[in-house]
Amino acid sequence: MLTGRELPSVIFPESPETRKLKEKKLRSVAAGISSLAPIIVESAKGSVIKDLDGNIYIDCYAGIGVVNDGHCPDEVVKAIKDQTDKLIHSCFMVSMYDSYIELADKLAEIVPVNGEGKVMFVNSGAEAVENAVKIAKAATGRPGILAFEAGFHGRTLLTMTLTSKVKHYKYGFGPYAPEVYKVPSAYCYRCVFKSKYPECGMHCLEHIERFFVSESADDNIAAMIIEPVQGEGGFIVPPKEFLPGLREICDRHGILLIADEVQTGFGRTGKMFALDHYGVKPDLMTLAKGIASGMPLSAVVGRADVMDAPGAGRIGGTYGGNPVACAAGLATVNEMQKNDVPAKAEALGQKFVSRLEKIAENHKEIGEIRALGAMIAVEFVKDKETREPDKEIVGKLVQGCFKRGLLIMGAGIYGNVVRFLPPLVMTDEQAEKAMDIFEESLKEASI
Repeated sequence: MLTGRELPSVIFPESPETRKLKEKKLRSVAAGISSLAPIIVESAKGSVIKDLDGNIYIDCYAGIGVVNDGHCPDEVVKAIKDQTDKLIHSCFMVSMYDSYIELADKLAEIVPVNGEGKVMFVNSGAEAVENAVKIAKAATGRPGILAFEAGFHGRTLLTMTLTSKVKHYKYGFGPYAPEVYKVPSAYCYRCVFKSKYPECGMHCLEHIERFFVSESADDNIAAMIIEPVQGEGGFIVPPKEFLPGLREICDRHGILLIADEVQTGFGRTGKMFALDHYGVKPDLMTLAKGIASGMPLSAVVGRADVMDAPGAGRIGGTYGGNPVACAAGLATVNEMQKNDVPAKAEALGQKFVSRLEKIAENHKEIGEIRALGAMIAVEFVKDKETREPDKEIVGKLVQGCFKRGLLIMGAGIYGNVVRFLPPLVMTDEQAEKAMDIFEESLKEASI
């Protein structure tokens, strides 16, 4: 049985059982459901994954930012088992249960919204965003939503429309939802205004005022939605003035601010929520991923008057806030608070960045290193002057790391970013080994 503290060990060949399952996958699972790592997972604990053949990998994608508190944390597993003995499902909209209410009360207490908070639960990040938009429209009576280039908000029709990466998320799936508008984000490394921070004076904020003249009147926009750190876009950490500036613009024009903290929430950035770094309180916040250690659960948390705007029966869903998922969520949040997981994220992120900066001294392919807590990215370029994206090296790196026992992922609108999302309980020894593997793989990929 795994302890969660193991180092990688990739020594066993693919077994007949694994091959059989892969053949069955090709036969039975839709082709659009792809898998990055060509393994069948047998078990996972802490920061490691074990495949069906007995190989052990250090996990630096954490189920895409989901298992922040590590794989299968003991207290969460216990909470899940205890709840399944009592109640698996009833539908909260028909008959209530305590785990939903207790978790809602906990989130209303800790989520930094702009006033007294209320909560609703659904199942996925995309569902949370869908409902946040519905709530914002009901509260304001306005139809328009303003989103940002390089953002990712989901794969449903509306959330795909809000998302900025055409291939492979949007291509061929149109027409898209109406009354969704886009403006440039604060992607300073690739500023669309060809400006340089901080001398730029925040052109990206100034452009929004122009948008209200050229594209849509301010009284047509119900809400502005932004990831505090854009995830799929390449872990884009904005300048310190950007998010407070958005809050000021929203207040001035009567627009609600939706913070999409699906990936940044629950300790990932070194604070419980990314907006805590900036002192900004949104009107609505969407949460998922790290909320329940892998159980399907998401939430919308917002100002009580805004959350109540739709009225009885107008939001919800059959499985939203499932009893088992809510029990897992409550145990997850309690464990994060008890063990100060955000502080672990900050220390882990510093360890990764310090090592990456040393690696970058010998690799001209590294254009920029970005991080907020343990949300860490390396952007690769073919030339540091032109900043031409280098997508090819990322593919080589992902494969090179995999064969050495490290699981990482790509990101970025150009596919030229490697992202690290380690479980926040990763040991120092595992972090060092992960960086050793990354450096060795980069040397190989650079040849």
